[in-house]
Amino acid sequence: MAWDRNQMAARAAQELQDGMYVNLGIGIPTLVANYIPAHVTVTLQSENGMLGIGPFPTEGDVDADLINAGKQTVTALPHSAFFDSAQSFAMIRGGKIAMAILGAMEVSENGDLANWMIPGKLVKGMGGAMDLVAGVKRVVVVMDHTNKAGESKVLKACTLPLTGKGVVDRVITNLGVLDVVEGGLRIIELAGGVTEGTLREATEARIVN
Repeated sequence: MAWDRNQMAARAAQELQDGMYVNLGIGIPTLVANYIPAHVTVTLQSENGMLGIGPFPTEGDVDADLINAGKQTVTALPHSAFFDSAQSFAMIRGGKIAMAILGAMEVSENGDLANWMIPGKLVKGMGGAMDLVAGVKRVVVVMDHTNKAGESKVLKACTLPLTGKGVVDRVITNLGVLDVVEGGLRIIELAGGVTEGTLREATEARIVN
């Protein structure tokens, strides 16, 4: 077995620490808002101008004016604040955001991240990813370990245009958790039912002890 999207998000939520300001990227990371531990208080920031994002709304609570950076509807909390993009990116560039949890297309063994475009395909824009990986204190990536063809997305070197070089601290995939360390990646945790051999076989990057 391997973790599904919700289990990956729940595992990523374990990275949250009390008092943190955290940015959640598009895709699986947005699900993290639904799994924040009860004993942890964090403030979620969205680069489109919202600080204090609540969980996804139920059908009766949808407000089309409240969206995250991925244009998904979200909920506001009593302490939520709203502002323009300039102020939002000032927070990010000024080092005020403790952690970003981002999706990725590829991650390399030295922490390079590719998550914003595939050459030849329509690109809506790079979003805030490049500013986030340069401005936040810790970057956690959540993604599937392999692509639809079964090829590893955890590589010796990224093949797609980079979002940032050497910026990733931890990678959470459907197979387990790996940290970027000197010389490669270190296995921190295996998903339930996944063997170390399975994870190593699905990983092109160098794994160190």
